[in-house]
Amino acid sequence: MKNLKFTIAYNGTAYNGYQSQPNGNTVQDNVEKVLSRLLNQDVTINGCSRTDAGVHAREFVFNVRYDEALSGIDEKGLTAAMNGLLPRDIAVLSCEAVHESFHARFDARGKEYLYIIDTSPVRNVFSEGFALHYPYEADIERMLCAAKEIVGTHDFAAFCKAEAKEHLKTTVRTVNDIKIVRNGNFIEFYVSGEGFLHNMVRIIVGTLIYVNEGKRSIEDVKAAVESGEREKAGKTLPPCGLYLNKVFY
Repeated sequence: MKNLKFTIAYNGTAYNGYQSQPNGNTVQDNVEKVLSRLLNQDVTINGCSRTDAGVHAREFVFNVRYDEALSGIDEKGLTAAMNGLLPRDIAVLSCEAVHESFHARFDARGKEYLYIIDTSPVRNVFSEGFALHYPYEADIERMLCAAKEIVGTHDFAAFCKAEAKEHLKTTVRTVNDIKIVRNGNFIEFYVSGEGFLHNMVRIIVGTLIYVNEGKRSIEDVKAAVESGEREKAGKTLPPCGLYLNKVFY
């Protein structure tokens, strides 16, 4: 068996998330359909993570194990062929052979997510679906001060979708860093960590936005982290501004 590691990018607007599901148009479904055709066998890919409907990825990693004797195509040819057959909103960035034991999810050491807001007074029609329109003045220093209360190893129960907590053994996670960068009218929030809960990044950024608006204080953010009470954190932002930016191995 041969094992290949792929890095892809996708615009998640049209998809019901990454992971295959009944009656859903997903990124995984589309990739597996093309790969199975090119490799002359049914394959299942192992993704590094799940992304929700409408969420994008700049660098999403998956691996696939297959019988090389049945395929007759090398990595370079496979990359070109996939990019010719995949929908226009999914692109293969790289493909390489890896050790048979490599697993895109279990071997990942961490991930970086990016959330983009557009502070333009008038909605930018060309960023619709790729950034959240947020026509407010952004106090980056104030938000960074609040972010310091989030960085570290904590119980992030207050920053998780309520229904998801019922299926988890623990809501303790580690956030390694939060960076906030101004790029013209766009504000970019970079959140990196070892693992994330469902909606965790969208709630973190939503909390920082509440701090920016004066709806939450820095002390409130600290209380949300310490108490685990969802109502003490901020709102869950929509998926349009969220990107899986990098995966670390």
